[in-house]
Amino acid sequence: MKTLALIHTTPVTVAAMKALAAQLVEHQTAPQVRLINLLDDSLLPDVMAAGQPTAAVTERLKTFAEAAVNAGADAIMCCCSSVGEAVDALDPGLPVPFLRIDRPMAEQAVQLGERVGVMATVATTLEPTARLIERAAEQAGRPVQVERVLVAGAYDALMAGEPERHDELVTAALTGLTERADVVVLAQASMARLLPALGELRTPVLSSPSSGLTRALESLR
Repeated sequence: MKTLALIHTTPVTVAAMKALAAQLVEHQTAPQVRLINLLDDSLLPDVMAAGQPTAAVTERLKTFAEAAVNAGADAIMCCCSSVGEAVDALDPGLPVPFLRIDRPMAEQAVQLGERVGVMATVATTLEPTARLIERAAEQAGRPVQVERVLVAGAYDALMAGEPERHDELVTAALTGLTERADVVVLAQASMARLLPALGELRTPVLSSPSSGLTRALESLR
C-alpha cells in the first residue's frame, strides 16, 4: 500500500482530511492508501506574524517533509495555502512529490471563467492563492481578473471555538462576491466546511480539500 503524508498548520484540517480520504476511498474515486498526518500549529502564526513564509518557516517545513519521507511517504501534500510557495521551492529537492492542496483548485478555476473571486480569512493566504491562479491562467493561456476578498475576524472566530460566527462572516462576504465573479475560490482548506450549507448557487464555489486530495491520491494509484 502506498503512503501519503499530509502536513497541517492547524488542527482544523486534520480530522476533516482523514474523513475526506475515507469517503473518497469508500466511493471508489481514489485508491486506498496509508495516511500520515503531521501537524505544527506554530507555522501559520509565524507566517501571519511575518506576513510571508520566513526562512525559518521554510526550514521547518523541509524538516517535516524529510520526516515524512523517512516514514515511508510516496508523496507529501501540504494542507496550508499560506506556505504554498515554500512548498514550490522545496519540491525539487525532495525524492518524492511535494504537492500543494490548492493547485488543482486554481487550475479548475481558470477553466470556469475570467472573473475569479478569491476569498480568504487569513491575509497571508490571499496573495499566494491569487498568484497561483494567475500562474495557472498564464499556463493555460486564458485571461483572468482576480478579485481579492479578506473576511476580517472570521479566522479568529474559528480559532476561538466560534465556528458559527466564522460561517456567518464568510457567508455574508460570499453573497456579494458571487454576484461579481464567474467563479469563487475559497483560499483555505478550513473554509470548505461551508460548502454543504451553501446549497445551489449560480456561481461555482471551489475549495481545495476534495480536488487537492483526489489528485494526491490519484498520483499514488
